[in-house]
Amino acid sequence: MNLYIIIAVGIVLSVIFHFIGVYAKARNIVWIMIILMWAGSISFAMNEISPKGYDYIDKIKGKYADVDALINKASPHISIYEMLVIQKSYDQHEKTAH
Repeated sequence: MNLYIIIAVGIVLSVIFHFIGVYAKARNIVWIMIILMWAGSISFAMNEISPKGYDYIDKIKGKYADVDALINKASPHISIYEMLVIQKSYDQHEKTAH
């Protein structure tokens, strides 16, 4: 899934929650909920990947130079977002290689 799609869905959900809050006359509670939702999403994206993710990184390391550059740039602690960028770059090379 593309990061732009995730952000677009988050914005649409934020707008929907805002209008629900205006209709229910609970704007402050809804805005607090929206802020917490975005903070949780950003926090999740910045978490470090699991040990299985590092095993996968070791498996794909050394195949493509730009993927290796992304891995080296993100090391030693790779976040979930960085892993998605690495995976996308690797998948693009795999599609063109076959």
